[in-house]
Amino acid sequence: MTATHTIPKILIVLHQENSSSGRVGQELRRRGFQLDIRKPRFGDCLPTTLEHHAGAVVFGGPMSANDHDAFITKETDWLAVPLKENKPLLGICLGAQMLARHLGAKVAPRPDGEVEIGYYPITPTAEGKQLMKWPEKVYQWHNEGFTIPSGATRLAGSERFPNQAMQVNDNTFGIQFHPELTHAMMNRWTTKGSARLKDPGAQTRRDHFAGRFVFDPALFKWLQDFMDLWIGHANGTNQVVQHPHLQPITS
Repeated sequence: MTATHTIPKILIVLHQENSSSGRVGQELRRRGFQLDIRKPRFGDCLPTTLEHHAGAVVFGGPMSANDHDAFITKETDWLAVPLKENKPLLGICLGAQMLARHLGAKVAPRPDGEVEIGYYPITPTAEGKQLMKWPEKVYQWHNEGFTIPSGATRLAGSERFPNQAMQVNDNTFGIQFHPELTHAMMNRWTTKGSARLKDPGAQTRRDHFAGRFVFDPALFKWLQDFMDLWIGHANGTNQVVQHPHLQPITS
């Protein structure tokens, strides 16, 4: 008889009806994982254990991690599951802010109301440089930022929002920017969210597409390198092969 193997699943948490996991989902599939997509905002439940998942990604959305909506509270509390079980966890934008709040840090806008919507420079810390090579600019769409929780390590920052990436343990990360963005997603965001392009500090729609032509190749390369570090590739025995050089960061 031919042996059969279960394809490892990654839990994907999305926050809008038409949200997409974009290039993160594409990269996970390419690496041999299947996607278990949940949208708690629209009634999907989150698993009480990640025993049957290889990891989880919590994506962004237009809401705030400070909102009192039931799904925001439940998702933020749920992050205890992957943290307790030491499962690979990635928070992107809102997901990173939820992670920060779960760990006791703060999420807030700038006092002057300036935002990052478009391509902005990012500067890695010494710890970030040690981990991997970073792109010159990354794609942003946010008006709030997070502080670094106690015990976590700051990996990168920007002039407007000093905390852009953090590492909580050997396989838990939060990033403020959007490496998952596809060209189709940029079209959708800049169309449906066009009012946000008038926020103080936001770039014009033309600058978004011009910036993508210049800066996206390096950001996509960063995503691929990061995925090597964070989750690796699935193999036929339902195990995850992680990068051997990714070691826990101790505070």
